[in-house]
Amino acid sequence: MQQDPEVADRVRKVIADAGATQREFARRIVMDPSKLSRSLGGTRRFTAAELARIADTGGVDAGWLLGTQSVAPPARRERTPAAPEGGRPLQIVRETVRLVAERGFHAVRVADIAEACATSTAAIHYHFPGRDDLLEAAVRWCMDEDTARRAARIADAADAADELRQLIELQIPRTPQQRWQWSVWLDLWAEAARSTAVGRLHAEYYRQWRATVADVVRRGVDQGVFRLVDPQSAALRLTALIDGLATQVLASTPGIDGTTPDDMHEALLVYVDATLATPREDTPRHA
Repeated sequence: MQQDPEVADRVRKVIADAGATQREFARRIVMDPSKLSRSLGGTRRFTAAELARIADTGGVDAGWLLGTQSVAPPARRERTPAAPEGGRPLQIVRETVRLVAERGFHAVRVADIAEACATSTAAIHYHFPGRDDLLEAAVRWCMDEDTARRAARIADAADAADELRQLIELQIPRTPQQRWQWSVWLDLWAEAARSTAVGRLHAEYYRQWRATVADVVRRGVDQGVFRLVDPQSAALRLTALIDGLATQVLASTPGIDGTTPDDMHEALLVYVDATLATPREDTPRHA
C-alpha cells in the first residue's frame, strides 16, 4: 500500500520551513537519510513514529502531516523555554545514550528514559515504538556526533600528519566525556553482534571512520609526510589498535593500575612514527 504523495509534499514543506538540508533534517529527527530520501521519493512509507518526530521537530501537527486534518498548513509553533532543546525526539535519544553509558543498554528501561525526560512512557513509545528503534536511533546519533567532532577537530590542521595526530588525540579517553563516549560505543558494539539493524549501522560507521583515516594517510603520502604505504591497510591496522588500547584504558582503574590514557597516546604516536611517518632524514626538501 503506497503512502499518500501529499504526505511527502507536506514533509518537504516542513523541511523547507526549517531551513535545513534533507540530510541535516534527517539528523535532527534521528532518521537514516536514505530512508528519508526514499520516503520523499515515494518508494517507502513513513512510519507513524517517523511522522511524529517530523511533526515534533518541525513544530506542526501530526494530523496535518497525515492529511487527517483538512486545514491550511499550521503556523510553526514556537518552543517555550520549558520545551526540550532540539525537540522531544533528540532529548529522548540523548538521555538514552547518557543512561546507556551509566548503566549499560539492557539495564535501561523505557520508564527510566521517560523519567529522565520528565515525560511518560507513552510519549517515548510515540516517537520510538520499541527498544530496537531506540537503540538504532542512539547509534545513529552517536555516529553523527562523532563525525561532527572529527570534522571540527581537523579543520585547522597544518598537514595530514597534524590531522592524524588530532584524530588520535580525539580518541584518547582522558576526560569524563570521552570515557562516557567510549563506554557507550563498547555497549553498542556488543548489541551490534546480536542486532542485524545495529550491526549494519556499526559496519557503516567503521567504513566511514576507516575511510577518513585512509584519506588522511593518502594525503600524507602525497605531501611527503608519510611513507609510501597502502592507505586502506594502514587505516585498518591503526583503527584496530585504537579500539584495543581504548578498551584497555576503560578496563583499568584510573590512577591505580593498567593502561592509562597517556600510555595509549604514547603507544599510538610511537606506532605512527614507526610505520607511517617519513624518517626525518628522508623527508623531501621543498623550495
